[in-house]
Amino acid sequence: MSGGTRGIGLPEAEAGRRNMRLLIQLRWIAVGGQLVTIAVVHWLMGIRLPLASLLPVPMLLVAINLLSLLLMRRRTGVSNGELTAELLVDIAALAWQLHQTGGLANPFTSLFLLQVVIGAMLLRPASSWALVGAAGVALALLTLDPVPLDLREHHLADPLGLYLQGSLICFALIAVLLVLFVTRISRNLRDSDAALARARQQAAEENHIIRMGLLASGAAHELGTPLSSLSVILGDWQRMPRVGEDPELGPDIADMQAAVARCKTIVGGILMSAGEARGEAPVVTTMRRFLDGIVDDWRAMRLPQTIYYTDRFGDDVTIVSDPALKQVIGNVIDNALEVSPHWIGITASREQDLLVLEIADRGPGFSRQMLDGFGQPYSSSKGRSGGGLGLFLLVNVLRKLGGGAEARNREDGGAVVRLMLPLDVLAYAAEPAR
Repeated sequence: MSGGTRGIGLPEAEAGRRNMRLLIQLRWIAVGGQLVTIAVVHWLMGIRLPLASLLPVPMLLVAINLLSLLLMRRRTGVSNGELTAELLVDIAALAWQLHQTGGLANPFTSLFLLQVVIGAMLLRPASSWALVGAAGVALALLTLDPVPLDLREHHLADPLGLYLQGSLICFALIAVLLVLFVTRISRNLRDSDAALARARQQAAEENHIIRMGLLASGAAHELGTPLSSLSVILGDWQRMPRVGEDPELGPDIADMQAAVARCKTIVGGILMSAGEARGEAPVVTTMRRFLDGIVDDWRAMRLPQTIYYTDRFGDDVTIVSDPALKQVIGNVIDNALEVSPHWIGITASREQDLLVLEIADRGPGFSRQMLDGFGQPYSSSKGRSGGGLGLFLLVNVLRKLGGGAEARNREDGGAVVRLMLPLDVLAYAAEPAR
């Protein structure tokens, strides 16, 4: 999975659905095996079977499979109780078929082991033991007046040989099915563990972001007072006749006021992102104005021809400006300018319903370790403590908005960071007229 992020479902629910699909596949095999066995024994081997009692069972299993598939389409998860009920139905069906074909004398009684083993892998311990008990009860019931097989004379001459042949077939069938399904179950368990690990990693990253947000919010509050004091002092100085008439101090104080104003804007953006800006309405703009504003802000702080911006977005859309998104895009631009101070290229384009923003530089590029750990906290090529948080915030902000990010090195030197964001998460929906 390169770049963006994929939605992570509940591992337990997804594992339950996969296990149910395995049981449904096993039941299809059981239905086919029962019909083939009935046909071979009844017509090829000439052993008369009570077809009126045997054939309804495969039809019932088919109906249960179709009902299970229908329920899976309407449900997001499958519970342990539902899996247990499915296996109990299979045990009951097998017990009925064996009761009609010789009871314990039927060599296929070993098929109960298949249900027990699969139950032990899929179910909780209590349910697994319940399955063992159900199989034991089924075996006990098979001793109560089973329907004997109507064997031909040549079969009656060597009943043990016929039993051994059936036992060998049953052993081969169990071995093949166990290898097939245990392998699938093991893969499902590995996938479930991987999904759980990703969910834990995401939770840890979100907790890290919360702590950083609290830290940033506190720092913004602490910076607000001295910045306001500096603004007042600079305003007083600018009104002094001696300062206003000085050709050197006047421009310097104006630059200082602009810098303080920018710092106050950044602090306000941090507070707004943290949800602490009271009474401020969201800013409705367009995607093109939003991107142009970001580029213009950075161009104002750099020499001309440092930032090259290419607009390939196409038809403009109305959006609600997101301060957090603006901040993380600014972090990427700042990182690019730090390694490539004389040139960076920004390209905005649109792929279906996605905004695609590429920020390229002519720096040294990313190391293989950086590319492999792209977006992980404290993964930085700058070699200083606490680095790498900008890309970490970028990936997580985009993930929260349903998008993603990826990085690669350019063939002619430098690197490219590619941001992808669904337009509908920022789209502005005007209130209907009343």
